[in-house]
Amino acid sequence: MKNALIQDLEWRGLLYQQTDAEGMEKLLNEGPVSLYVGVDPTADSMHIGHIVPLLTLRRFQQAGHKPILLVGGATGTVGDPSGRSEERQLQTMEQVEANVRGLKAQMERMFDFNSGAENAAVLVNNNDWIGPMTLIDFLRDYGKLINVNYILNKDTVASRLDSGISFTEFAYTLIQGVDFNHLYDHHNVRIQVGGSDQWGNITTGLEMIRKTHDENAKAFGFTIPLVTKADGTKFGKTAGGAVWLDAKKTSPYEFYQFWVNTADADVVKYLKIFTFLTREEIEALEVSVQEEPHLRKAQKTLAAEMTKLIHGEEGLDAAERITAALFSGDLKALSVEEMKVAFSGVPSVEVAKEDKNIVDLIVEAGISSSKRQAREDVTNGAISVNGEKVQDLEYTVDAKDRLEDAFTIIRRGKKKYHMVKYQ
Repeated sequence: MKNALIQDLEWRGLLYQQTDAEGMEKLLNEGPVSLYVGVDPTADSMHIGHIVPLLTLRRFQQAGHKPILLVGGATGTVGDPSGRSEERQLQTMEQVEANVRGLKAQMERMFDFNSGAENAAVLVNNNDWIGPMTLIDFLRDYGKLINVNYILNKDTVASRLDSGISFTEFAYTLIQGVDFNHLYDHHNVRIQVGGSDQWGNITTGLEMIRKTHDENAKAFGFTIPLVTKADGTKFGKTAGGAVWLDAKKTSPYEFYQFWVNTADADVVKYLKIFTFLTREEIEALEVSVQEEPHLRKAQKTLAAEMTKLIHGEEGLDAAERITAALFSGDLKALSVEEMKVAFSGVPSVEVAKEDKNIVDLIVEAGISSSKRQAREDVTNGAISVNGEKVQDLEYTVDAKDRLEDAFTIIRRGKKKYHMVKYQ
């Protein structure tokens, strides 16, 4: 019988490579299983490129299975060669520990660890079992199991042989194999899920399980395709860099805007991959993209679902409020803090902190090209200061207009915003 979860994953485009598709489906049909995803703490926050395997794991939890979330407190100190053309910069233990804390907090937003249900998520750190292991233990108990030629044939290692790979990164796949074997024994984990670059590491873990257990041992792995845009470019990057899950690195408003600006050609694909909307809901939005693309219903739904998932209702409310205020030009509806967030990416200029005539200020700030143009802009009602239209040529921008005594938002026309900062 075709497993409903597998069918859904196939429809969403989330199944890429499988070690044994038939065997895994049979296992899932037999009842709840434990499965895991590992994340190395290379930074104190994940970005949106990290979350597809995690969201896939959450789909398994919704179907009654038990997710094990592994944070690589040990592997994070070594560095995964997967997808890298050169050696990673080694992190200190202190950096890794700080990063682990950041990742744990984000995973707790995506999964319920405390429900008391049998399939409540479990968070583990591989430093708990790798850390106490001696070098001799590692070499005798695990290094002996895997042939060097086997590792050399892995794409992640083979691609680095010409440019060079240290023994440290060469051994990474062995350590991840130890993880799968440990979780198999101690958490009854039967499936590992990873991005497409993790295939070599997953299969090494299966080989280790095979060599340390009898022939009845069954474990499986599958990978998820790399998410790309319709034009073939990498997903998840903006002009400003990565889109982080940490609100301090990427604000809920910026996060929302990333999703709401998704191209029509990509939005249905992203709704399938990233959201938990039903097939019927997504297909209805697909019709909307085709028949009424100007309404951007699919993009707004995608942005709302993702922002709520990562930043909660509060983060979504803030993002939608800022978006609405900017669209209408009604900045008075925003707090000073929200203004700072909303305009963090607009052109800015620094001027001396002194009272200035509006015409002189917008010329000095480069908002209007000349005094003649500036006077025309003011008279015509094209200039707003902190959301208030200014048409008086004698208007003075002074302390009342300096938000937090540090900046003023000036708009020229309908959408050209500038942040004037004061020295």
